[in-house]
Amino acid sequence: MSSSDYISDGFKDLSNMTDEGFYISEAFLDKMTVHIAKNFMGIPKVKVPLILGVWGGKGQGKTFQSDLIFKKLGVSPIVMSAGELESGNAGEPAKLIRQRYREASDIIKKGRMSTLFINDLDAGAGRMGGSTQYTVNNQMVNATLMNLADNPTNVQLPGQYQVEEIPRVPIIATGNDFSTLYAPLIRDGRMEKFYWSPTFEDRVGVACGIFKADNVNEQDVEVLVRTFDGQSIDFFGALRARVYDDKVREWVKEVGQANIGKFLINPSRDKGKVTFDTPAMSLEILLSYGKALEMEQENVKRVQLADSYLDGAVLAGNSGSSNTDQSMVAGRSNRSQQGGGVNSN
Repeated sequence: MSSSDYISDGFKDLSNMTDEGFYISEAFLDKMTVHIAKNFMGIPKVKVPLILGVWGGKGQGKTFQSDLIFKKLGVSPIVMSAGELESGNAGEPAKLIRQRYREASDIIKKGRMSTLFINDLDAGAGRMGGSTQYTVNNQMVNATLMNLADNPTNVQLPGQYQVEEIPRVPIIATGNDFSTLYAPLIRDGRMEKFYWSPTFEDRVGVACGIFKADNVNEQDVEVLVRTFDGQSIDFFGALRARVYDDKVREWVKEVGQANIGKFLINPSRDKGKVTFDTPAMSLEILLSYGKALEMEQENVKRVQLADSYLDGAVLAGNSGSSNTDQSMVAGRSNRSQQGGGVNSN
């Protein structure tokens, strides 16, 4: 089976993507450019790592920055996600990695730069604590990537054993914590590591791109970034989306809740596409919605219903109320009584 049969599955077409107005970090651009260039140069007597591991905090824009850089450099990436690194069939993910690698190699043969880009490698192949099951597929994914790093021009598909030299394909993988990966895979010589921790200037630059269409000036964006300093970059994308909530509510009220399906799913010609005015995005509005988002985050950390449900949870009606806060207080009270009770025997 030819690897070209899988082009529609992994190929990511960036031709329609615009990088105008979006910020690209100089450090990120430099690292990826040098890695890709070194792999295509074929420097004699120099062992160039095949894999570049870009890792860092959640929601910091690693994938989007990579897409912008691919667009800028004219790279046509073949993409894999963490979900494709596990399967009900043993050996299937390892086979898929080889197929996607060969697919990228076919693109290079045709005269275009390509890479194998793996999203969230640690989520698919890493070990997240002792409770995570380590499967045969985890082993084979790590072993296959190690084999690709050691033999990047001799990659055979299952059932094909002839020695055929193919173009070398740089591999770029993103993740949150590469310490969860198999240690020999991430050693120097196989994988070059790049820790992505955006600076204040990076965060402002990316946020300016997010709010560019809403005419939010750079000074207001700087205030937002300083105010929500502990938030990841995707927080500002979520903030922009939250501002649209009031407009959506107005539209729902106008057409009626029972009728929204007629407008949203296969609307008739007389109804047409749903449109409404762009909401105003002043600094005050953005700050208020940002505080609301932060409050939701705090609720998730503070309430922790699982503790109440699983650790001595109070049965409904036992304390006279099923209210969450009261149940937790009652649960703590019961546990303290049980722990401090006196044995009468």
